[in-house]
Amino acid sequence: MTQIPFRQYSASQLRRLTGGASVSPILPFESPANEIGRLNDNRGRISLSGAQSKYSVVVRNGQFQLTEAGEQGTHILKPALSDFDNRADSPANEHLTMQIAERVFKIETPANALCFFRNGEAGYIIRRYDIAPDGTKIQQEDFASLAGISASTHGGDYKYTALSYEEMGELIREYLPAWKIEMVKFFDLVLFNFLFSNGDAHIKNFSVIMNPAGDYRLSPAYDLLDTHIHLPDDSIFALQKGLFADGRTFTLGIGYKDFLEFGIALGIPERIVVRELDRFAADYPAIEAMVRTSFLSEDVKHAYYGHYRTRLMSYLRA
Repeated sequence: MTQIPFRQYSASQLRRLTGGASVSPILPFESPANEIGRLNDNRGRISLSGAQSKYSVVVRNGQFQLTEAGEQGTHILKPALSDFDNRADSPANEHLTMQIAERVFKIETPANALCFFRNGEAGYIIRRYDIAPDGTKIQQEDFASLAGISASTHGGDYKYTALSYEEMGELIREYLPAWKIEMVKFFDLVLFNFLFSNGDAHIKNFSVIMNPAGDYRLSPAYDLLDTHIHLPDDSIFALQKGLFADGRTFTLGIGYKDFLEFGIALGIPERIVVRELDRFAADYPAIEAMVRTSFLSEDVKHAYYGHYRTRLMSYLRA
């Protein structure tokens, strides 16, 4: 049994994660393997994309409990990956990356935290931002849905092959009334995914959500992690086409000028593109500190920070 590193959330964590309601980080089940039948039944009641198992939970009696049939979940539980390199580090990887996105780069993310099965194995919990306080579902569409793209229209790898990031930007311009503001957020998220080696930043991992006025805006960022920790990959971007609609490749690497051109192609004024590029290119000691104090294993801490620094320096020097 793995030792559980902490047994309660701070008051500030609880305010974001549950609205202040007390909940234990220790889950009321042993492990995914020991509860496989019950967990598989639960998984069938949640509609989320991606290969990783995700389970619908609610806060009940001070614990995260699996939802019952017909019950609306308020949070998503993600156990460790089942069959990849450094699988046990995946919850800490995602939690760390989401924290860096929000705290360092001011990217909006849903409330999230680590949790632990009773055997000590870590899990990752995230509050559903598409559920209103009264329990009603807020309308949300991912970019595959916006574009009318599916496996039947574009093949099994459509999430990675159908669009470029520039073409995703065209959808933002078409469907989001405040597109000039939202486009900068999108540009920042593409930059962030590049810097932190997120090879799973495909079109279904970006979405829009309806605001109270009935207009779409970009959803908070989700599924952010360094995928190279778990599945080594030499590709620069998750999307096969990469940044541009013309599908150009970067045989000599990618750099500042390419991202500058990309931002301008999205319709962002050049001065704002430069401002955002310089912001992401800055050196942030907080990132190293956050990696060092994270719950990643020691070897993975070194790999994670090394991946980030390699991307940062190649980007600066290009």
